[in-house]
Amino acid sequence: MEWTCGGSHIAISEVKDGKIIEKTQRKITDEDRIDILDVIEETIIENVKKILNNTEEKLESIGIAVPGIVSNGVINKCVNLGIKDYDIVDRLNKKFIKYANENRKQERFKSLPVQIKLQNDAKCAAIAESKYGVLQEYESSIFLTLGTGIGGAVIVEGKLLEGKCFSGYEFGHMTINVNGELCKCGKKGCFELYGSMKYFKRNFKERLGLSQFTHSEQLLDLLKYDMALEKHDERIKQVIDEYTQSLAIGISNLINIFEPEAIGIGGSFTYFEEFLLKNLKEKILNGNLLFNPRNDIIIKSALLKNDAGIIGASML
Repeated sequence: MEWTCGGSHIAISEVKDGKIIEKTQRKITDEDRIDILDVIEETIIENVKKILNNTEEKLESIGIAVPGIVSNGVINKCVNLGIKDYDIVDRLNKKFIKYANENRKQERFKSLPVQIKLQNDAKCAAIAESKYGVLQEYESSIFLTLGTGIGGAVIVEGKLLEGKCFSGYEFGHMTINVNGELCKCGKKGCFELYGSMKYFKRNFKERLGLSQFTHSEQLLDLLKYDMALEKHDERIKQVIDEYTQSLAIGISNLINIFEPEAIGIGGSFTYFEEFLLKNLKEKILNGNLLFNPRNDIIIKSALLKNDAGIIGASML
């Protein structure tokens, strides 16, 4: 069983051989954030119970993908959820032991507690996309998740590149505007403040005077409608140009450092690809941003979409 938690939702699924068997999701509300640790644990525990009650098979392992810095079973820092030094593996195992003791007569519960492995969600997604998705034919690649924030990972010779002191590769918190907005991490002008899909959607709604409760599906409908018009809405064009420019700056920095064969982009960006990707590539290639100019660059939308993190967690 695998669990992934982004800045806006919790998803839990059974995974076997890289395939999603069944998935449930819970949106994280403002009320949930007050007691977010309890919400996370209760959601995981209840779903493990549900899975075990509906199968005769033993639970083999649990993989957890989270949007933050992790080490040795501890979430050291998760900025978008306000989590710090959270020993999630230890806390979950204590609850699993209690539940196993309460149900010790049933064979399938004897596997509790199981091995729990923890990793950053973008790194999990990169692992999955390099094995089963859009990056599987490349030895050197970069993967970005664009959602509430920006996560990232680097694949070299088919393996995940990791830091020695910390997990590293926090692409979302590199500075692209030193005088920019204040990020939740405490720095100014972080990449994710201007390149995340949260920023794109917020800016879209504000420029067009839409309600903050406008759903992504409605934004997509507006973009499709505008695309069909002979004369496009200038406000929409400006939103797309500004967003893809910020995204191009951040991605070109990564290209200059790592020189990857290909770049994969996941998160909710995948649903807006037809409106953003062409513009993004043009800005990277023609915007005087690359140290080593290229005639073309391979940027692909994640094949596994929002399931990449969950599938990658199952491969830990």
